[in-house]
Amino acid sequence: MDKVHLLFSTVLLLLNTVFVATESAFGEEMWVVNANYPGGQDAYLEAFASVWYQTFGTAASIVLNLFSDALLIYRCYVIWNDVRVVLFPAALYLGSFALGIAQLIASGIPHSDYFAGFAQKLGTAYTSTIIGLEIIVTSLICVRILYVARRRDRAGAQTVAYYTGGMAVTVESALPCTLLGIAYLITFSRGDEVSIFFLSIYVMSTMIILRIVSGRAWTRQTVETIMTATTTATEATSTLSHGLDHSGTTVTDEKCSADLDKKDAEAMGYYSPNAPEKV
Repeated sequence: MDKVHLLFSTVLLLLNTVFVATESAFGEEMWVVNANYPGGQDAYLEAFASVWYQTFGTAASIVLNLFSDALLIYRCYVIWNDVRVVLFPAALYLGSFALGIAQLIASGIPHSDYFAGFAQKLGTAYTSTIIGLEIIVTSLICVRILYVARRRDRAGAQTVAYYTGGMAVTVESALPCTLLGIAYLITFSRGDEVSIFFLSIYVMSTMIILRIVSGRAWTRQTVETIMTATTTATEATSTLSHGLDHSGTTVTDEKCSADLDKKDAEAMGYYSPNAPEKV
């Protein structure tokens, strides 16, 4: 599975490299090589915005978004472990795919402009769809993780904190990616050239993949594991509140805490009750 994630991450890196390289090459041609082009940079952009390598870069960015959103939808399914939750995001994903192809064709027509005319309108619709998709999926992931975190806090099960902490919420939900995507949508719809800056940096899939391969990401068994740990913690807390263990002796805070840690570790798969105790 790590090889699959490695390949996926490599493809994302290559696509992003193609996009940045083509934009850099076009920028050099417009601002440096043809600095004295009749009519200035605006005239050069209008005349050559549909040059083949610019269209190639646009195609790379669209495929990059499709790959990243597919990963985000899959992670949402993993965290919820319910296919019904991702049905609407999947429908939006198919819509973004169709709009992306239409935008690519419109912007590749000779003398067309990605940032103006019909191509820009398609681009705004396409970008609105993918940003809306990311907002919905990000919200679903955040809600799920925060719900589990609240249940964990009520039970006092701290062993699973790295699944529900701030870093987990930020990375698993791709929150920075969504916020930067909103910034890109606003600047792009206004025709602001700074939009290319947000387009270049708002992909965050590699951080999700890094969390997966490091073994700290949610899996389809994580929710069951966390719920088991929190249930165990609740039972231990209930026993402590009565002040007695099963033999009728007083339960100390240290003993209950140690039992809770063992039960949490066993639920997480880190502890075996049959393993010999360390002296």
